[in-house]
Order: sequence, then C-alpha cells, then structure tokens
Amino acid sequence: MDKRAEDRIERLEENVAHLTRLAEDLSGIVARQEREIARLGRRVGLLMEREAEREASQEGTIPLADQRPPHW
Repeated sequence: MDKRAEDRIERLEENVAHLTRLAEDLSGIVARQEREIARLGRRVGLLMEREAEREASQEGTIPLADQRPPHW
C-alpha cells in the first residue's frame, strides 16, 4: 500500500473515532435531557394539581381553566 492510501486510511480512522466519541457524548446529553424533561413534567403536573385544588377551595370564583380568554 502506498503512503497516500495509508494516510487516507489513517485520516478516516481518526474521523470515525471522533464521530464515535461525538455520538457517545450526544447520547449522554440526550439521556440527561430526557430525565430532566420527565422531572419537569412531573413538577408541572403537581403544580397544576395544586392550582386546581386552590381554585376549587375558593368559593364564588370561576376556575381559571374554565374562564374565557379576554380576547373572546
């Protein structure tokens, strides 16, 4: 094999190693984001439940979720 072919193969191997590392790094980032989104979703759900309970406990008011938006 001539020198040019060896150099080209070496560059390709370096690129593959770089892309493999990048894919592994991105996979870790996506996994962390997935956990964070799930955690935030749970927190939003809890906040919505608390707000619904608060609104239900106030007599004589229309729950915010049942009110028409001001532009109607």
